[in-house]
Amino acid sequence: MATKIDTATVTGADVRIDTPIKRSSGSHVNLNGFRAPQPLAPIRTLMKKKYRHVAAVHSKPRTSCLSHDSQVSPSFLGFRNLMVIVLVVGNLRLMIENFKKYGVLICIRCHDYRRQDLILGAALYFIIPCHLFLAYVVELVAAKQAKASLRAGKQRDGTATPGGSYVASDEERRKFQSTWVLIAWIHGINVSLCLLITSVVVYFFIHHPLIGTLSEVHAVIVWLKTASYAFTNRDLRHAYLHPSKREEDALPDIYSQCPYPKNITLGNLTYFWLAPTLVYQPVYPRSKKIRWVFVIKRMAEVFGLNAFMWIASAQYAAPVLRNSLDHLASLDLPSILERLMKLSTISLVIWLAGFFALFQSFLNALAEVMQFGDREFYTDWWNSPSVGVYWRTWNKPVYQFMKRHVFSPLIGRGWSSGSASIAVFVFSGVLHELLVGIPTHNIIGVAFIGMVAQLPLIAITAPLEKMDGINGRIIGNCIFWVSFTLIGQPLAALLYFFAWQAKYGTVSKHTVKL
Repeated sequence: MATKIDTATVTGADVRIDTPIKRSSGSHVNLNGFRAPQPLAPIRTLMKKKYRHVAAVHSKPRTSCLSHDSQVSPSFLGFRNLMVIVLVVGNLRLMIENFKKYGVLICIRCHDYRRQDLILGAALYFIIPCHLFLAYVVELVAAKQAKASLRAGKQRDGTATPGGSYVASDEERRKFQSTWVLIAWIHGINVSLCLLITSVVVYFFIHHPLIGTLSEVHAVIVWLKTASYAFTNRDLRHAYLHPSKREEDALPDIYSQCPYPKNITLGNLTYFWLAPTLVYQPVYPRSKKIRWVFVIKRMAEVFGLNAFMWIASAQYAAPVLRNSLDHLASLDLPSILERLMKLSTISLVIWLAGFFALFQSFLNALAEVMQFGDREFYTDWWNSPSVGVYWRTWNKPVYQFMKRHVFSPLIGRGWSSGSASIAVFVFSGVLHELLVGIPTHNIIGVAFIGMVAQLPLIAITAPLEKMDGINGRIIGNCIFWVSFTLIGQPLAALLYFFAWQAKYGTVSKHTVKL
């Protein structure tokens, strides 16, 4: 049954703007350019409903979305976008101000790349790995001696148990220990000479800080890797000579793929030298293939970020450092504090760029080329609720070395956790001072003190990470960021720059203030 639709003839003034208007096919334009009025097609009659002012707006208990007792966590995406915009605009203003005052300070030809620096840097690059070859020779001799001991068979003084274990005699223990002491001394002298020779050459003969830093870093890495190589093979050799079926003495399952002494090969040590880790293992988890596109992308990031850090240092950090020298020389504390706050922004940006270039880009590219499977070079250190968590998460290769070869052995020897932590930070402070003081030719102890000074901060912030709720973690995270960005990094940079200028330049008394 057809439904009848009510129609009405209306004028254009009565039609809603969202209602389609249909005109008859006879519509036309008159000679004066205006369309002649035409009758409109019938349209549906609008059904109107009377509104009543009784709608319940407040029908249930609710909380403000920013309140602590809110049931739903609000999104802060808009605030994040606002922060990014403010940072971009603020830094653009600083860039414009910098260019107006100083012009372009970037100059490739101004770098003092002396021929002597390049020759010595290249020589050290090839000489330093030779100490790894000497470490391989030492372990090869020790492995042959261990195999000869097993060939003795029944002549061994120990006791073999029915379960497959071997209990060494006192004489065998003393012999093993004396052999290890000799091996340890040879390894120690070998790598210490490597570090000593490199440090002397860099400090007295290499002028350019970048070349010196790369050489010193290489020497320290070889020192740490050789130590790990010696300690690990010592324990593998002990397990080889004195097998044990006890669960606490069992070796990791992955080591069965290359049992001792099959791991004592030059190829095995070369892989460890190039692998992005400081901890030696006979076998590492490996990836199946090399993704060269991935490698190219990561290396592009390395070059791009290094160029950015160089530009930022030359164009923005250097003027702030130069204009801070007089204030530091006169111990003008308010002005020094203002300089530190101004330097903190650019130092933080350079530090974050360096972190990403090293840990995310370079180490991932190196791991891809070496087919190194474990690529957890860091975790979310930026959320650290305490300073101690930061040191355990931001540089995993160094943390793993310190825990495996320094902290845990000291705990096993009866040291308390606090004493072992002090030993770790003192050792780390010495390495930091070598890495910073030797290339800059200024061993002033700032890097060492900066590392040791972390211990009180760790003690202060450690209880915060264990507090119930989020407040403690927020406070600890803020202490971590303030101590690093507003105090630690800019102060260290300022002090080393001041020492460099005092030794090789002049601290002007007529410096132009920013």
